[in-house]
Amino acid sequence: MARTGRRDTAPETQLRRELHARGLRYRVDRPVLRELRRRPDIVFNPARVAVFVDGCFWHGCPQHATWPKHNADFWREKIETNRQRDVDTDLRFEGAGWQVVRVWEHEDVMAAADRIETLVRRRRSESA
Repeated sequence: MARTGRRDTAPETQLRRELHARGLRYRVDRPVLRELRRRPDIVFNPARVAVFVDGCFWHGCPQHATWPKHNADFWREKIETNRQRDVDTDLRFEGAGWQVVRVWEHEDVMAAADRIETLVRRRRSESA
């Protein structure tokens, strides 16, 4: 598990590839709020949309989360802490005027890209 990268995971790169093919331009792994060390995977600055691509194991996906049997207390606490941090991150970003989109690693790339594209284009037109 230590080899799991923090960025450029397969689900993330597939989503970025699809968003780019649709003509959307973005930043990758950029800080948004100075007071937080949490960085979205994909950032649309002008539209103020932050996309997080969450892994099913690390973020406790309701459909696919697995609970390890070895060192179970540690892992349950770790994953629950990640979930709480995700909620806190969403609240802080939204409080600063950002729209947060969370995409599970198992989600269909096209469906996720549709959701993101609609939101980004709508927010860009509202701010223009």
